[in-house]
Amino acid sequence: MNEPSSSPSSLSDPTAVAVELERLRGTVEAGFARVDGSLALLVQRSDQTDKQLADHEHRLDALERGRWPLASVGALAAVATVAVTAWQLTAR
Repeated sequence: MNEPSSSPSSLSDPTAVAVELERLRGTVEAGFARVDGSLALLVQRSDQTDKQLADHEHRLDALERGRWPLASVGALAAVATVAVTAWQLTAR
C-alpha cells in the first residue's frame, strides 16, 4: 500500500483529510470489488461441482442397477453348468 503523506499541516487541513478519505474509500471499494468477484467465481465453481457430483451419482446409480443382473446370470450359468455336468455323469 502507499504510505499517506501526513505532515502536521496536512492533518489539520479539512480538504487534505477529505481527499485522503476519498482515496481510502476508493481503495476499499476496489478491494471489495475484487473480493466480490472472487466470491462469485467460487460460487459458480461450487455450483458446477454440485452439478457434476449429481450427474456422477445418477450415472453410478444406473451402473449399479444394471450390474446386479450380471451376477445373477453368472450364478445361474454356473448352476446350469453343474446341473448339465451332473446329468451327463449320471447318464453314463
